[in-house]
Amino acid sequence: MDDALMCSFLPLSRTLNGMRVRVDTAKCQGHNRCYALAPELFDVDDYGNAHELNDGVVPAGLEDKARLALANCPEFAISIEE
Repeated sequence: MDDALMCSFLPLSRTLNGMRVRVDTAKCQGHNRCYALAPELFDVDDYGNAHELNDGVVPAGLEDKARLALANCPEFAISIEE
């Protein structure tokens, strides 16, 4: 298959933006600051523990929210891959 054609099948966020967020569930204590600051990137379970949405892919335009969530996690449970 032609590379240009194949590229059109990939999600835009994977082709233009390589940022991903990760939540270390062993470190998360359920403060929910990440969810409060970036609900587009994080969700919480019934116990209040966070997890990343969309396999951690950060859509274009939400990079600053990802960094804000990282900076505000008191347990250092969030990491960013760029």
